[in-house]
Amino acid sequence: MSRHSSKLAAALLSTAVLTGVGGAGLAQAQPAVPPALAALFDSGSAALGSSTEAPAPDAPRLASIDNFRDVAGTGAGYATADGGHVNKGAFYRANAIVPNEADMATLTALGLSTVYDLRTDDEVGKKPDVMPPGVTYKRIPILSGNIDEMLGKIEKPDDARKMMQDMNVAFVSGTVEKAKFAELFTELANTDGGGQVFHCTAGKDRTGWTSAVLLTLAGVDQKTIMDDYLLTNEYVKDSVAKSIAGLKAAFGDKYVNYIPLVTVEESFLQAGLDEMAATYGTIDKYLTDGLGLSTETIAKLKAKLVD
Repeated sequence: MSRHSSKLAAALLSTAVLTGVGGAGLAQAQPAVPPALAALFDSGSAALGSSTEAPAPDAPRLASIDNFRDVAGTGAGYATADGGHVNKGAFYRANAIVPNEADMATLTALGLSTVYDLRTDDEVGKKPDVMPPGVTYKRIPILSGNIDEMLGKIEKPDDARKMMQDMNVAFVSGTVEKAKFAELFTELANTDGGGQVFHCTAGKDRTGWTSAVLLTLAGVDQKTIMDDYLLTNEYVKDSVAKSIAGLKAAFGDKYVNYIPLVTVEESFLQAGLDEMAATYGTIDKYLTDGLGLSTETIAKLKAKLVD
């Protein structure tokens, strides 16, 4: 590994900015977000989903787990193609689960059944989850490829974007990734009890793909799915500002080359969705032919997602 990629990996690890790499604590400085990033942080909408009926309670906003949210969205839950809504309280997505005292009490009150940690051993070692009482913890690490080698090739922002796009393509086509996602979706389908949570380090890439697959299976339209994906930029904008400060301290003006690694952009998820469409055609074919899920498992997932 080159000296440059070693320095970059260390900076990313120290600021916890790259979901696939993991990290320790965020940089302590809290500067204003650079103006060029304002558009990124304004992506998505927190008001997606509405209903004239009394909706189920929205997922709470957690200060210590800032990307924690209900896969179904807010209000009545995201609308589906058949006129229904995605069931709230069934599946939650998150970043690393290290709650403060108040957030621990909130998580406990949700009556969760299981947490699936998608991080690598290094990521978990730096920031292990802390579980609410009675919640089952399961590890399904999802990551492959030489991250240091990929980081060492970044010389401009578009290189970083290409890295994130390739990561999402690998979620669909990578042998290791497919096996792990198959395990995850099988567990989500077959585990009974309260709500289930899946997460990685930042809750944006592996977690974002998982959520997009579930929403696609539920029959949510692609624009809503993309808007939901981009909500990460809104939920974690304070953490991203800290991460960018760490990158700027480490790399000076070159920090802009790495900004795509700490946010989400439409092209990242779209690369995975395009790969799925080109290779399998439909979500069901991706789940059956790509991941090897049985029709019974897919039916169980659908039943949990929509009534």
